[in-house]
Amino acid sequence: MTHSPAPRWDAAQYLRHEGHRTRPFHDLLARIDPPAAPARIADLGCGAGNATALLAARWPHARITGFDNSPEMLAKAQSHATACLDFAHADAATWAPAASGTYDLIVSSALLQWVPGHPALIPGWLDALTPRGTFALQVPGNYDAPSHTLLARLRESKRWRGRLSGVGDRTAAVPTPAEYLALLTAHGCEADVWETTYLQLLPGADPVLDWVKGTALRPVLTALADDEEATAAFTAEYAALLRRAYPPAPPGTVFPFRRVFAVGVRR
Repeated sequence: MTHSPAPRWDAAQYLRHEGHRTRPFHDLLARIDPPAAPARIADLGCGAGNATALLAARWPHARITGFDNSPEMLAKAQSHATACLDFAHADAATWAPAASGTYDLIVSSALLQWVPGHPALIPGWLDALTPRGTFALQVPGNYDAPSHTLLARLRESKRWRGRLSGVGDRTAAVPTPAEYLALLTAHGCEADVWETTYLQLLPGADPVLDWVKGTALRPVLTALADDEEATAAFTAEYAALLRRAYPPAPPGTVFPFRRVFAVGVRR
């Protein structure tokens, strides 16, 4: 398997579909109901900071820190910084919240699919919660969708496997909803776990390709970054596959997207 470099993120590309990308965060936020206004909040995997700003809008007096390991995303996030909202570099795989005190709320949205073995990290994050503190996550659950299976098949094709075999593969990264439920309840939480499939209507030409350029395709684009010809060739092949899998219609291209949500309140 080819070594997969850490993907280089493009905040502007990611935010091209900001409405659809932020909607699951709104839905997650709507199910967070702490017994008292949280005083300290961590947003793990804050990205461009636009969702973290929603936390600040709901709890304006809380001390909120958004953590991310992408310099590009953190640079964009700084535009949302305030006296009560800041951003810091951290890698979820090694983040140790207990070292800096307890939190009333830890949120992670569309991050943990990038962290192999993350279920083993969650108990440590739960231990960093105050009594009745909340841990809330949202992750994509669409790894059996054509957008991902076609990408995997193309990476492993004869033409590309030498450079891209296994690059960005996350098919085993996300547990089932039942596994998240079992994990939270086993560690003393009252748990609320659910899943939703959004039928996203995307405009424009090759809109699914435009979507994945901000997320799933980032590892491939990073691996091929020094070869413009190869990047163009791979993208063209992938675009043709996506057009057949997601045919455009007059209102736009329908792109179903399944998401998994979990909220745990520490007893």
